[in-house]
Amino acid sequence: MTIGLTPYLQFSGTARSALEFYHSIFAGELGLLTYAEGMGAEDETRDLIMHGSLFVDHGIHLMAADGPVGAPSVLGTVSLSNSVADEAEHQTLEQWWAGLAEGAEISEPLAKAPWGDTFGMLTDKFGVPWMFNAAL
Repeated sequence: MTIGLTPYLQFSGTARSALEFYHSIFAGELGLLTYAEGMGAEDETRDLIMHGSLFVDHGIHLMAADGPVGAPSVLGTVSLSNSVADEAEHQTLEQWWAGLAEGAEISEPLAKAPWGDTFGMLTDKFGVPWMFNAAL
């Protein structure tokens, strides 16, 4: 039996920008549903994202939404840990890191770690913390 877990990120008005940014990095299939489209909202929530979904190759699925106006966002750490099969997959992870690093606060640069994997941590420009760990 395989169980998949999907990170669901909550934003305060920046879900569209965040998901479009992640889509520019990870590619894949992006779907966005606004509060106007999903619930017929005509107030300040009209253009906010009620439900966003990004399906990425490699079995990754990110979801996100804007919370109610005035509510704080709740952001947790997104961890990507992977045993990559070859150098091409390792390069893909490095490209993802480079994309997320744009405008980010890097707390641990992506580099070979003492345990032998490639490891790094950053908080992206939307305030979402990411941790990468890749074993080749």
